[in-house]
Amino acid sequence: MKVLVIGSVYPRFQEDAEVPWLRTSIAHLKKAGVEIQVLAPAYKGLKSHDIDGTHVNRFRYAPASWEILTHEEGAPSKIASKPWLQLLAIPYIINGFFQCIRICRKWRPDVIHAHWPFPHAYIALGAAKLFKIPLVLNFHGAELLLIRKKKWVKPLLKFAIGQAQAIFANSSFTAGKIKALRNVDVEWSPYGTTLEGASLPLASAADAASATPSSGGTPQRPEPHAINNKFKILFVGRHIERKGICYLIEAAKYLPRDKFEIRIVGVGDLTEQLKQQAAAVNDGAEIIFTGKLSPEDLANEYKTANVFTLPAIVDHKGDTEGLGVVLIEAMELGLPIVASNVGGIPDVVVDGESGILVPEKDPAALADAFKRLEADPTLIQKLLAGARNRIDKCFTWDGIIERQVEVYKRLQQ
Repeated sequence: MKVLVIGSVYPRFQEDAEVPWLRTSIAHLKKAGVEIQVLAPAYKGLKSHDIDGTHVNRFRYAPASWEILTHEEGAPSKIASKPWLQLLAIPYIINGFFQCIRICRKWRPDVIHAHWPFPHAYIALGAAKLFKIPLVLNFHGAELLLIRKKKWVKPLLKFAIGQAQAIFANSSFTAGKIKALRNVDVEWSPYGTTLEGASLPLASAADAASATPSSGGTPQRPEPHAINNKFKILFVGRHIERKGICYLIEAAKYLPRDKFEIRIVGVGDLTEQLKQQAAAVNDGAEIIFTGKLSPEDLANEYKTANVFTLPAIVDHKGDTEGLGVVLIEAMELGLPIVASNVGGIPDVVVDGESGILVPEKDPAALADAFKRLEADPTLIQKLLAGARNRIDKCFTWDGIIERQVEVYKRLQQ
């Protein structure tokens, strides 16, 4: 079986950290016997190339110095800061459209799987119709949230949904948005972890600080207090509005300084603003900004943390977390979760079973959840066991890919 995967972003070189979940997904599809090619836009003149033995077809859409619409940051965010970039949307779609036809004429895939259907459904539709290739549209949430700001997107998406033979959604939240546009069957197709061999045993709270491989190769967590007396609260992600970091900083006021430490990993447009906010917190938990970390230093942050948090919100544009794959990875690494009850997060975090959910924009509720975990190792032990069950049930790549391949096969019958 041959599948052409279309997306706005794909790794440009071997060490590129762009869309690791998509790269991992394709690796698992290939492992299942599916032959894959990728169609993605060029970045600053980048030519077609191979990654992990997969051929990546790059289509050009502007002079090399202008090909910055995708990669490194979402296109909507780039357009917000550089409005002229929206002029590239038309050549982007046209050139992608014809490149898709060329690939399908030569390679003849059995299925076209287009991620982010706005605009990639329109890149795929010509080849799908011309060569009678089934089309799968894969929604990740952001394209649906665009409707609130750009009303003209709604009829385009509604039409595209009607042309597809199958629809995938990364979360039940995203699926609900799709069904509100058009009443169609939607397959839930989340992401699994992108970690390789990093899973840690789901230990008790008292053992959840760091990991050191034993001679047998199984990571073990030593006592946290051997390293730091404070209960470490970890956030990892871009510093943008929908991550809700400002509410995590506000929660520090409710946490005793001698017991708690908040560690904020990453960078983004709001970094300096958030640092200023944190500097104004005189009492409460210490707040540390680590900046962007190497893979080794990031792994150490996970190993020495006691809890992982994602205090996400629905931002002023209506954007929020489509799924929260970082939560799955934190679960895999043996950390209990505290997160906001928004977007696709409840698909991962079942309150009281695989983590703790709190209302969005509620610093006091965040602080209370951290205090509960710090005071009750038995609760963390229960949540970690529930997290393991949740991952095994819904977020293993073998299960995700098996369901995808079943859909592909059904479309060929």
